[in-house]
Amino acid sequence: MRLVLIAAGAMLMSFAAGASEQIPTRVFPTKPIRLIVATTPGGSPDILARIVCQKLSEAFNQQIIVDNRAGAGGTIGSEIAARAAPDGYTILMANIGTFGVNPSLYPNLPYDPIKDFQAVSQIANVPGMMVVNPSVPVTTVKQLIALAKAKPGRLNYGSAGSGSAANLLVEYFKLLTSTDIQHVPYRGTGPALIDLLAGQVSMTITGVPPLTPYVKAGRLRALGVSTKHRLTQFPDVPTIEEAGVPGYEVMQWYGIVAPAATPKEIVERFQTEIVKLLKLPEVRERFLIEGAEAISSTPAQFQTFIKSEIARWRPVVIASGAHPE
Repeated sequence: MRLVLIAAGAMLMSFAAGASEQIPTRVFPTKPIRLIVATTPGGSPDILARIVCQKLSEAFNQQIIVDNRAGAGGTIGSEIAARAAPDGYTILMANIGTFGVNPSLYPNLPYDPIKDFQAVSQIANVPGMMVVNPSVPVTTVKQLIALAKAKPGRLNYGSAGSGSAANLLVEYFKLLTSTDIQHVPYRGTGPALIDLLAGQVSMTITGVPPLTPYVKAGRLRALGVSTKHRLTQFPDVPTIEEAGVPGYEVMQWYGIVAPAATPKEIVERFQTEIVKLLKLPEVRERFLIEGAEAISSTPAQFQTFIKSEIARWRPVVIASGAHPE
C-alpha cells in the first residue's frame, strides 16, 4: 500500500508540474505587460504604441504599459527587450531604425534582430514628411536642394539619433541629391522637434504623426512626402519624387516583436489580438489621423520582412558614411 501511495503521489506531482508549465500560456496574462518603445515620448513609435496598448489592454484584460527606453539609436531599449525573460510580459516596438538599419550601422550591436527576437506582427507603415522651419527661405524641394548646394554644410537636420528613421531618410535624400546637410542627433524625436520649432535646426524628414499638428498650425513648412503617392490628409504636399528627386520612396514601418524563446502560443495570441484590433474602424481611423496605415502580418511574414529590410539598408548605410554618434 505504501508503494502504491508513493507512486500515486509521484504521479500527482508530475501532473501538477506539467500543468504548471501549461498554466502561464493557457491563462496568460496574469499581470501587466510592458511594451518597450526605444524612443522618447512624442514620436511616431510612441504615439502608435499607445493606441495599440489601449486596445490590447482591453483584449487581455490586463494593463499594457508603454516603457520608453530611449538612447543610442534605439539600441538601449532593444537590448533590454532582448535580455528580458521570454515569458510574454515584455514585448518591443521594432522599427525601420532599430531592426532595419542598426545591424549595418553598429559594428558591435548588442542584440541580433533575427536571433534574439521572435517576430509577432507588423502594425503600421508611416510615410515620412520633409519639413523646414519657416525661417528657412525655401518653399519647394528643388529650392532646398539648390540652397544646400549653394551653401554646403550650412543647413542642418535633426533626428532621433544615428540610425533612427529620420537619420536614414535624410541621408538617403542626400545620397540621391548629392547635397551636404549636417546631422544633429538627439535622444528622440520629441527633443529634435523642439529645436526644429525653435529654429536651432533647419529641417528633418521623419514620420508624419508627430509633424501633423505643427504643419497644420503653420509652425513647420511641409515640402514633400516620402511615399509614391500624395497623402489624402495633405493633398497639396507633393511627393519628394515628383518634387524633383527620382527614386525617392521610403516608408517607415513599425511592428511588435518578443524575446526569441517566448512560447509559440503566446506569440500567436498576441498576433491574433493585434490582427483583430487593427481591423477596428476606430483604430484604423486613429492611425490615419496620425498619418499611419494599419497593416498586420503573420510572424513568419514579419520575420522575412525584417531580413529583407536589413539587406535593403546595408548599402545605404555604407554609402552615406553614417556612423554611431
